[in-house]
Amino acid sequence: MKLVTINNTTSGSPGAMLASGEILHLAKAAKAGTLEAWIPGSVREILESGADGLAVVKKLVKRVEASSPAELTQLRETGALTGADTRLLTPVPNPRLIVAAGLAFKSHLAEMAGTPTPAKPTGFIKSVNSIVGSGASITVPPDASGHVDYEGELAVVFGKTCHRVSAADAMSHVAGYMAANDVSARDWVKDVWEAREAWPARLTWETNIMGKQFDTFTPMGPVLATADDIGDVTALEIVTRLNGKEMQKAPISDLIFTLAETIAYFSKWYTFQPGDILLTGTPAGVGVGRKPPVFMKAGDAIEIEVSGIGTLKNVLKAAA
Repeated sequence: MKLVTINNTTSGSPGAMLASGEILHLAKAAKAGTLEAWIPGSVREILESGADGLAVVKKLVKRVEASSPAELTQLRETGALTGADTRLLTPVPNPRLIVAAGLAFKSHLAEMAGTPTPAKPTGFIKSVNSIVGSGASITVPPDASGHVDYEGELAVVFGKTCHRVSAADAMSHVAGYMAANDVSARDWVKDVWEAREAWPARLTWETNIMGKQFDTFTPMGPVLATADDIGDVTALEIVTRLNGKEMQKAPISDLIFTLAETIAYFSKWYTFQPGDILLTGTPAGVGVGRKPPVFMKAGDAIEIEVSGIGTLKNVLKAAA
């Protein structure tokens, strides 16, 4: 099942993408007097309801997909079923927490010459104000416009409270997955590389992560594919295209640490709630790792495709 948030109000309405590509407005399609009438006002609330709530939504989606042509026509007439071009927000517009793993893919470390393999997962918090959905613009900040980079990633969305879990139990807390882009303004990082004296490690790290916090710098979507539909997540592949040109391509199996190990490690400190998000790192091919470097600018189109999930599409624009 592929959950979405329809961009029809300030906070949006929960929906689902059908196999046809059409978008189902869950509340409008729900039958009165049945469990379907329970549908809450957000995808996060659906996730908070646990397996039982997801089961109700999945049953509703299957019912609609099995509808007769006449029934589908009626759903379209009532606005419960709209076209594939329906405007969407990010699937979970209101997470409480976003943690982003760094230095996570073997191939990415290989391209960043001299970067040692971490002994444990490493990461940082991203601002929830940086979230946008597929189709939204990525705004290039006027004071950080020279080295805006892409990082195609797989996003993990939690479905249960996750704190101090074991690696063996970690994946049972995952509701599903999204395509994501950890956009990074690297305008200051060159100062680290060009320095003739060693920078303190703390300042180097801060210089990197602060360029990832701008509004619109965490696009995610267009859908949240539920874990039961994905199966073996390590079989998925990330592909990044800049203006149609392939820049990144790698399997999730290239991760240094498994998703279960990463989730378990971060859960020692963070309490992930339903709807919270873990970005799982990026593979080789980032702009800053290329010779010469390749950075994005206003007018560029960036796509992040995760096989089995979908393609996240955004265009960069200059700040007003």
